[in-house]
Amino acid sequence: MTSNIPFAGNHVVGTNSILRGALFIACTMGIVDLPANAQGVSPAIADARQPAPRDGSHDFDFEIGTWRTHLKRLVRPLTGSTVWVDYDGRTVVRKVWNGRANLVELDVAGPSGRIEALSLRLYNPETHQWSLNFANSAGGTMATPSVGGFGEGRGEFLNHEVIDGRMVLVRFEILVISPTSCHFEQSYSIDEGKTWEINWVADDTMDEATKKLSVNSSISFRAAFHGERVLS
Repeated sequence: MTSNIPFAGNHVVGTNSILRGALFIACTMGIVDLPANAQGVSPAIADARQPAPRDGSHDFDFEIGTWRTHLKRLVRPLTGSTVWVDYDGRTVVRKVWNGRANLVELDVAGPSGRIEALSLRLYNPETHQWSLNFANSAGGTMATPSVGGFGEGRGEFLNHEVIDGRMVLVRFEILVISPTSCHFEQSYSIDEGKTWEINWVADDTMDEATKKLSVNSSISFRAAFHGERVLS
């Protein structure tokens, strides 16, 4: 019977030796990545080499102050309705915990009535995400928090809520237009994000008094996003 084990000179080359040789070649060619401890690197050093998660605890610093708000709301979301109502008023954003939280107070009114609402935004240093906790004076209770963060001047925050007896994916977006203007949208999805219906749109412009209090607002605005690209 012919042996299937290869020979090297007069010595049998064992299967384990072949595997070790193949693995060495693969690693040197970059085909296989070994774990840090297999490369003789301690886990502590390997962790130190990983880029640190971005600290987003000051992402909302640009918004601290008073803003003029124009808001429009879809009257009957998820029904096929195209009837919108408009409101005007102001939004006041106050810093809490040196920026790791902030409180938003919205007060707008229009032909269809008045909206008084607030949002408590909290930064989680472990997950590096924000939670947005919304309430209005009509209900008096906090809604399910939306969780997310910022990237390139855009914030996206998601949650699930039961609306009219069905589970709905809710998306809240913050689009930073300039140091003195930002845009907000809320959308619903009944197919887990395949399609969206916008039902809440707000545009904020910084109040003149806040502009005067903001020292070099353009620099502080960009610093809040760590030099990331903003919308234009």
